[in-house]
Amino acid sequence: MLPPRKNQHDYDGTIYKQRNLLERMFCRLKEWRRIATRFDRNGKNIMSAITLAATVIWWL
Repeated sequence: MLPPRKNQHDYDGTIYKQRNLLERMFCRLKEWRRIATRFDRNGKNIMSAITLAATVIWWL
């Protein structure tokens, strides 16, 4: 078993919360098969699919 850490590292709680929120959003987007596998090769089409998926996720 490791001994307890003597020095606590400082961190910014607001940045940590924002990063966590962003990572959870990407995990939810990856549940959509079309976005996770990137069927669309055109940048405009993939951005529209991401926007649609994000809207549906936010709505639910």
